[in-house]
Amino acid sequence: MKRAIYPGSFDPMTYGHLDVIKRASEMFDVLIVGVLNNNVKSPLFSVEERVKILEEATRDIPNIQVSSFSGLTIDYAAENNLHIAVRGLRAVTDFEYELQMAQTNKELSKGKLDSVFLATSLEYAYLSSSSVKEIASFGGDVFQTVPDFVARLLYEKYGYDFDELKKKYYG
Repeated sequence: MKRAIYPGSFDPMTYGHLDVIKRASEMFDVLIVGVLNNNVKSPLFSVEERVKILEEATRDIPNIQVSSFSGLTIDYAAENNLHIAVRGLRAVTDFEYELQMAQTNKELSKGKLDSVFLATSLEYAYLSSSSVKEIASFGGDVFQTVPDFVARLLYEKYGYDFDELKKKYYG
């Protein structure tokens, strides 16, 4: 059985993440979406909220499991007998960072964790969680970047009325 992990912060999950998840789910028997609980960052959504968002977004994909973890991906992978990490690439700058991370993970895991890179579909290449949060923080249109239920949660975090913004942007 081929199993892999797709680790990330997912704060929030975007259509770009979902694109990678769907495509990776076709490559592996089980894809574990690992939500990183990173104490260094101050996420907008708690790790529990991010797990729930991903569970909702992937509920129709039967071979997806969502869990959270703290610490190094290589440690989580070793504890769960995972040998492949999936990473999404939007641009050359992502590749440089992700290649270095993949090489580091391979070295630190003593060759037990390899990485598979999936280029994000062009329609989502511009997306980042950071930009989605910034747009939402100003009441901007995030409806084409995240599912509606995520947009609702984002706008609520920033004190906006989802229904008013949906009407403003889409009538």
